[in-house]
Amino acid sequence: MKTINTIFASLLLLCAFHTASIAQSTNVTETFKKHFNETVENVHDAENADEKRAILNDSFNKMIKALDKIESRASLTEEERAGLNTYRLGLTEKLSELNGLDGFNDINDEDLDDFSNFSQDFVEQADRTVTIGVTTALLILIILLLL
Repeated sequence: MKTINTIFASLLLLCAFHTASIAQSTNVTETFKKHFNETVENVHDAENADEKRAILNDSFNKMIKALDKIESRASLTEEERAGLNTYRLGLTEKLSELNGLDGFNDINDEDLDDFSNFSQDFVEQADRTVTIGVTTALLILIILLLL
């Protein structure tokens, strides 16, 4: 019986190490893509412009707050920090554009669906790929869910 338990524990440990070695890094952009895809669906399903604008504002703010918390809590390299800052600046620009801040004209109510699609394209086609550790990626998911 001890031999079977030892073999089972060894196999389980081997599988855990193998999984950890394969999943050493993840892409922040992919996590945000999934989150923003849900946002776009919610915007298209919303019945009025105020609700659409609130959904977009909330989503951009959540992503920016998540980046801020990741940067303050995770130990990142300078390259990772630069990537996060670039991504944050892009999101902040979209938020400003949505609300007509920083020299932008605010998005008309009838254009909010198109703006959400345009913003989704920005998130999906961003050439900035920030690769981070699995622990930090899990932190992103938890933060986005809790906000």
